[in-house]
Amino acid sequence: MISHWLSARLARHDIYYGWAVVAATFLTTLASAASISAPGVFIVPLEQEFQWSNAEISSALSIRLLLYGLVAPFAAALINRYGMRNVVISALTTIVAGLTLSLFMTEVWQLILLWGIVVGTGTGMIALVLGATVAARWFVKRRGLVVGLFAASTATGQLLFLPLFARLTELYSWRVATIALCILMAIAALSVLLVVRDRPSDLALRPFGGDGSEPIAPPPIETSITSSALNALRDASQSRTFWVLFFTFYICGASTNGLIQTHFIALCGDYSIPATGAATLLAAMGIFDVIGTICSGWLSDRYDNRWLLFWYYGLRGLSLMLLPFTDFTLYGLSLFALFYGLDWVATVPPTVRLSAATFGPERANLMFGWIFAGHQLGAASTALGAGISRTYLASYLPAFFFAGLLCLIASLAALSIRRDKRPAVA
Repeated sequence: MISHWLSARLARHDIYYGWAVVAATFLTTLASAASISAPGVFIVPLEQEFQWSNAEISSALSIRLLLYGLVAPFAAALINRYGMRNVVISALTTIVAGLTLSLFMTEVWQLILLWGIVVGTGTGMIALVLGATVAARWFVKRRGLVVGLFAASTATGQLLFLPLFARLTELYSWRVATIALCILMAIAALSVLLVVRDRPSDLALRPFGGDGSEPIAPPPIETSITSSALNALRDASQSRTFWVLFFTFYICGASTNGLIQTHFIALCGDYSIPATGAATLLAAMGIFDVIGTICSGWLSDRYDNRWLLFWYYGLRGLSLMLLPFTDFTLYGLSLFALFYGLDWVATVPPTVRLSAATFGPERANLMFGWIFAGHQLGAASTALGAGISRTYLASYLPAFFFAGLLCLIASLAALSIRRDKRPAVA
């Protein structure tokens, strides 16, 4: 197989094969994230073509957002049972099938089924759980950096492609943009098929930085997929650390996907900023996010992860509360995009590290799957709450102040986690 050949070639240059797995996974999460954000660009074209209401279209997007999180713990159980490569290929195939069939839809129920349920389930099978699995299994040292890379690809994929899809939709149609997205997903599937292996032991390797004490193979899994996921939740519910991480990650989702990603363009529209300009600002946040999240991964390998979460949530809260005072000028919004973008998902690496330290590398993906479900519950509730604020209070600003306050509460809650051991670095 190509993985054995590539592993031998990389070893000659003293390059660990796990980095090739990271590269293929990075492309996969990037493509999956693009499929999450792309439908937001298609709302107006769908309204114009099918005369569907914004509420009808948004219902499909809300279902997709919710499933993106709720499927995650069950996806982790599937990965543990059937292997990363098999699950990822199935997920990408599901997403492409849903997107392809959507090219021929004519009724709103088809939109809800394909973009809501099918694409939501497919993306949820990958999500951040895949990155957490790769980091926990393939790396002992540099684990935080690897998680940072995957978190950056997820957030950046949701933002970076927006201008491209908007441009393709403007020049051609939303169908052309959807076909381009399917091609990206197919390339990612090919890279996974050729490169990704489930564990280092599949290639007679140890995890990067491992001392040989790691088990060669995991214990056999005898329970069903549903039982594995629910048993993990039962065990996690007895841990105070789990509930603190669940609560803080709920606020993370509320202050990112649920608020900025969902409503930022509409918020800018209230201040006469065109949608293309707002989408460009979101893309800029995605670029800054790559820098911030990778740096966060590097820091989480070296410093107390509780204090990192304290600073990340605290600074994010302040930025959200100060946004209304930018006067929504180009200069003010550019500064916000820089500052907020650096902190977009910087919380992910320390959260994953704390999960792995608390529950162990083999169960880290299951536990993080439930923590990530909290993230998406926060995203879904705030997406709705901000919409209610805009409808009944004629302003998004109360939602931004409230989200900022929640972030400040999360920063204090993070310090209540039991002190993690400072990892050794090479």
